[in-house]
Amino acid sequence: MELHWLDITLLVAYMMALLGMGYYFSRKNTSTEEYFVGGRSFPGWVIGLSMVGTSISSVTFLAYPADGFKTAWLRFLPNFMLPVALVFAAYFFLPFFRRTKITTAYEYLEQRFGPSIRVYGAITFIITQLIRISIILYLLSLLIHEITGLDTIYSILIGGVFVGIYTIIGGIDAVIWTDVIQTVMLVAGGIICIGIIINALPGGINQLLDIAISNNKFAFAEVTQGEVQPVSWAFTLSDKTGLMMLILGLSVWLQEYGTNQNVIQRYAAAKNIKEARKAMYVAMINVPIWAFYMFLGTALYAFFQVFPTIDATEMLDGTQKPEQILPYFIINYLPHGITGLVIAAAIAAAMSSLDSSINAVSTVGIHDIYRRHLVKDEVDKHYLKMAWAIATVTAIFMITGAILLAKADTKTIQDAATILSSLSAAGIFGLYMFGFFTRYKNALVVWLAIGITIVFSLWTVLDSAGMLPKALGVPFDLYYTAFLSHVLLFACAIAAALFFTGKNKQDKDLTNLTVWTQDDKPIEN
Repeated sequence: MELHWLDITLLVAYMMALLGMGYYFSRKNTSTEEYFVGGRSFPGWVIGLSMVGTSISSVTFLAYPADGFKTAWLRFLPNFMLPVALVFAAYFFLPFFRRTKITTAYEYLEQRFGPSIRVYGAITFIITQLIRISIILYLLSLLIHEITGLDTIYSILIGGVFVGIYTIIGGIDAVIWTDVIQTVMLVAGGIICIGIIINALPGGINQLLDIAISNNKFAFAEVTQGEVQPVSWAFTLSDKTGLMMLILGLSVWLQEYGTNQNVIQRYAAAKNIKEARKAMYVAMINVPIWAFYMFLGTALYAFFQVFPTIDATEMLDGTQKPEQILPYFIINYLPHGITGLVIAAAIAAAMSSLDSSINAVSTVGIHDIYRRHLVKDEVDKHYLKMAWAIATVTAIFMITGAILLAKADTKTIQDAATILSSLSAAGIFGLYMFGFFTRYKNALVVWLAIGITIVFSLWTVLDSAGMLPKALGVPFDLYYTAFLSHVLLFACAIAAALFFTGKNKQDKDLTNLTVWTQDDKPIEN
């Protein structure tokens, strides 16, 4: 597809605006405090919208419409637990990160269990983020290629270089403010698409709803043998049921808002704990945004029932990937100018995740490893320059990883990436829960639990790859692997702590490090 000059103009203007913001904020970055946490000066509404931007990513723009189009709303169920997790995190987790001027989530792990556990948490975060951003950039390049026809490698280079430049020079200020803009762009792009669909349907919104309801498109269901079948609500680890999706969602969102450095760094950037909590309440708008994009997929189903095409039919029957449905609609049904705006929204969805991760990797690399263990007692300017260097290396790694995905056997590389991520981040949420909700403080028991959890994750990986005999197979749906790894680490740490009671004792003050040992002083910072 050749883009109209008006669409090209809008896209170039959007890219230039991002670079301009990066340059503007670069003039403020004279210290690591500014570069990593923006001088801890942000109001809650800005931090909240930035959290939304970080969470939405390309999944919102591609996967949710694909699910709403081809299946129903089952995979949306976990998102209903986000408000529950946010309220819980605001009052149980947030105080641990605001009582002192922390910069990363892993400082808590050192205060709680010692420096080795902090390094473990930092390294696992860096590994998983490097893998994550390579995959996101690769997916972004496929989207750009699908919409514009631009070569995939050029798409990777354009997307990677732009997001790299404004993130590297602009620091957290540029990341947060561009995330706010990108959140607005994403919402605007979806609204435009919905408006065009409703306007095109002869019966408007009523016809859309009639088609969706008559085909069970709003049900919490899965497609089985070509039919939408409601799922069970039983408690089980062998199937995807409604109840299990809710439990899984609670686990995912508690981990996101209780341990994820991308989020914890924003807690640290807020003016005070009150503004940080306000940000968490603002972040609840993720739920209606995700619901809106699920509804967009349902609307596309109704649209192509009324105006069927061969491509849309093939996306329904599996001949083509359903993730192509929204790009297909953008290419063929949006007017010039509007196409450019919606493409910019699609690009924004990916960039809002990439910039956050690049900055977070730089922050963790400097604060938890380089300054803490490798080069101590240097002037702040030295660490600021090294932060730029780490961010640059991270962006280069991201671009290189995406190019490898484009050139090689994609399935093999993605499988390897998934395996590495699963092993490196095994049970990390369970580790924080052990810290927050128990008084045990021996690092040895934590390492034992980590080791057992890594073995568990390796077992599930080998089984999913078909490398184990049936007798040694995993007896649960692999969808629950991450959730079970958190439970396993927590349980193993408890068991090991009970076994080692009275041995290898550490004299450590746990004041304000567990929910049971918090003092009554108000949190002012």
